[in-house]
Amino acid sequence: MRYSKILLISACIILSVFSFTLYSCTKSGTTPAIEDALAALNLPATSFAYANQQLPDYLLTPNIAGQDNTPADNSVTDQGATLGRVLFYDKTLSLNKTVSCASCHHQELGFSDSAVLSKGFQGGFTTRNSMSLVNARYYPAKHFFWDERAATLEAQVLTPIQNSVEMGMQLDTLVNRLKATKHYPVLFAKAFGDTTINSDRISKALSQFVRSIISYKSKYDAGRSQVPPGADPVQTPYNNFTTQENQGKQLFFSPLTACATCHGTETFTAPGNRNDGIENPSVDEGVGGVTNIIAQVGNFKVPSLKNIELTAPYMHDGRFATLEQVVEHYNSGIQANANLAPQLKNPNGTPKRLNLSEEQKASLVAFLKTLTDTAITTDEKFSNPFKQ
Repeated sequence: MRYSKILLISACIILSVFSFTLYSCTKSGTTPAIEDALAALNLPATSFAYANQQLPDYLLTPNIAGQDNTPADNSVTDQGATLGRVLFYDKTLSLNKTVSCASCHHQELGFSDSAVLSKGFQGGFTTRNSMSLVNARYYPAKHFFWDERAATLEAQVLTPIQNSVEMGMQLDTLVNRLKATKHYPVLFAKAFGDTTINSDRISKALSQFVRSIISYKSKYDAGRSQVPPGADPVQTPYNNFTTQENQGKQLFFSPLTACATCHGTETFTAPGNRNDGIENPSVDEGVGGVTNIIAQVGNFKVPSLKNIELTAPYMHDGRFATLEQVVEHYNSGIQANANLAPQLKNPNGTPKRLNLSEEQKASLVAFLKTLTDTAITTDEKFSNPFKQ
């Protein structure tokens, strides 16, 4: 009996040493066992910087910090976002292994989809247009999806995986799939300190990756960074802008168009949902269909305008193919309804008509294109890590 106990203890020690050898150096990723486990992935020896990106000062103000929806228990880490990146591009997350998160959120399209409705794992279509993920971190209302049915980003990222049209998976099936791979136990250990794989950690890692997709390298940002301290960034012409782009900037932030009342923060997001007057709310009740609040029927989440040039088609149903059509909608096409956003109504409740000239409309479009951030669309740390 004593001999058996000695053997058992010895076996445990050997197992512990093996585990230590495999995972103790996961921060650097240098052991041969880890290199073998990660052989199927294009990951750098030293993780990309996701947690400490060099954001400009205007994105580090208390106002912007107050927009950040990152929960206290899921701060972005380099290893957590790395795991999230792999999960984001992995078609294993769909039932028949044909669709990944990236199938509907393409990097080159500002993490949106060029299709009006995105195609799911069996060829079915989503009910709304795929929303860009850029600056998702800075939606202070915290709710996600066009109708805000997910209370947090952590809840949102698991929903498409389980949706019967989009990816069709059960979470316990997904967990078992990931456990059976070589690379995921290593990546989870790097991100969370041990090899435990569960849906909570999947959710947190995916959320960390999405929150790391922050736009701050557009033409607009280059001009904004040159504004002298104390100067008004709205009134100050940007040296790197054309005359038309500066005219568009002035219009965008002017009371005439009221664009900035929904998209006027440094992240070009808004604090809540709005009714933008594109249709009779009974066609799609939006937020009101989730909350059953009459005053929110026809309301939808307001996404960031960063990379808007790349994210066509526009609106929750993808009805507009071009930015010109979007501008024309706000110029002359707003439809009356009881829940129309105040910014889009005259004092008597009728829809506003801006009566912009062709030159003014063109300048607005030109300004919107200055929000394009090609660093996001080309940066390797946001790209597909699987070897083709």
